[in-house]
Amino acid sequence: MTDRVLILDFGSQYTQLIARRVRESGVYSEIHPFDIGESAIRQFGARAIILSGGPASVAAAGTPAAPPLVFDLGVPVLGICYGEQTMVDILGGAVEPSDHREFGRATVRVEADCRLFDGVWRPGETHQVWMSHGDRVVSLPDGFRVVATSEGAPFAAIADEDRRFCGVQFHPEVVHTPSGARLLKNFTHGIAGCAGDWTMAAFRDQAIERIRAQVGRGRVICGLSGGVDSSVVAVLLHEAVGEQLTCIFVDHGLLREGEAEQVVELFRNHYNIPLVHREASDRFLDALADVDDPERKRKIIGGLFIDVFEEEAKAIGGAKFLAQGTLYPDVIESISATGGPSVTIKSHHNVGGLPERMNMDLVEPARDLFKDEVRALGRDLGLPEAFIRRHPFPGPGLAIRIPGAVTREKAGLLRRADSIYLEEIRDAGLYDEIWQAFAALLPVRAVGVMGDERTYDWVCALRAVTSTDGMTADSYAFSHDFLSRTATRIVNEVPGISRVVYDVTSKPPGTIEWE
Repeated sequence: MTDRVLILDFGSQYTQLIARRVRESGVYSEIHPFDIGESAIRQFGARAIILSGGPASVAAAGTPAAPPLVFDLGVPVLGICYGEQTMVDILGGAVEPSDHREFGRATVRVEADCRLFDGVWRPGETHQVWMSHGDRVVSLPDGFRVVATSEGAPFAAIADEDRRFCGVQFHPEVVHTPSGARLLKNFTHGIAGCAGDWTMAAFRDQAIERIRAQVGRGRVICGLSGGVDSSVVAVLLHEAVGEQLTCIFVDHGLLREGEAEQVVELFRNHYNIPLVHREASDRFLDALADVDDPERKRKIIGGLFIDVFEEEAKAIGGAKFLAQGTLYPDVIESISATGGPSVTIKSHHNVGGLPERMNMDLVEPARDLFKDEVRALGRDLGLPEAFIRRHPFPGPGLAIRIPGAVTREKAGLLRRADSIYLEEIRDAGLYDEIWQAFAALLPVRAVGVMGDERTYDWVCALRAVTSTDGMTADSYAFSHDFLSRTATRIVNEVPGISRVVYDVTSKPPGTIEWE
């Protein structure tokens, strides 16, 4: 059985990164709210437990606390930032507000050897880390010793080697702590003894077994959007249940240029997967008429998708399961740190389940995977590289990239501008350097002169970001020549757009969609 690491979430913006770093080292990990309950913790069967950071103060009343059971299971425990503080507090130490808060880059000094530092840090050395705390540990529980300090944290890293407990005040999961991934691997492999044998090939085999066990001989409908997530899920399902699968591809009139044709060619003609191509653009665009609020757009589109699936399920007859490309970030972002549902995040995904009237069960074989892991699974399944490397595209499509009312005319303008932009990126050999690039139509019109005529046309915004995790994003630094060439093409080739601007905003942790 594959080793499993349980990550208890106290609300840190970096918790997903902990899971990613652990998985990158070949160890399977899952994130759960800190208050999932003792029975769930026992049933998880963790080889080790990590306590995440969080925004609360241990020194305040009524703040989240690590379950005492965690320290009685006999497994290694690593506390990160708030996780270290709640561990210290539960085990008999003391934490108090600091008069020297540390946020951002900081330097720690290694004071002593410990297994967490093996082969990475040595006593007397100093290393850059990323801090984010206002409280600090002021006294340690019995059995712990200090192994690293910083200017604002006299207990920047602590260890109880006998019980295999350790804590760090910094965040090893972020790239701003250069040695962080190696420290986490020391914890999972060295201290916890995890084998590091979790691979995408192993996940594929296990996922196929789970699908067959869940579905049996039932019929399955897969909502196919043409994006990476649903494409990988469709091919995985076809490998698992073959002709029991029918894919439904809904063209809502808000897709990228040529996308419908590409999807039909790949899945119907190349993979020979039964595919229903439902052209429903009039239905979606009519429902979106005069709708300004992006959240309402998402809900309208999501609701219509359910309606279409329900209609097709009845037409196909006998379908008992609906499959979709839910990913792990969708699941995590739809659950708050206290276990409650989020009302605004990922509203276009049916993470919470389907309407009862559909009388179908969800099949979500990729719900435990991050985006890069889905891409790896796609390669293992033999999907064309062009599909695997596609930039993320939101379920509501161009609708959330048209602030204000959505019309067929606006969608057409934006679709063509977006196609030109991506074509220029590919021609420049930049596509794989960029996580996500797209055009958006601004809700303003600009007065200008083109040739001998005065114009009053739309303004198009271009966005391109780099990201390693899909959570944080930095704008891509295009050359002036590239932006000038692209803008000139858009203005010349898309009548109705007379201005082009480039969005250089960087995004903190959170969605990198633009709306």
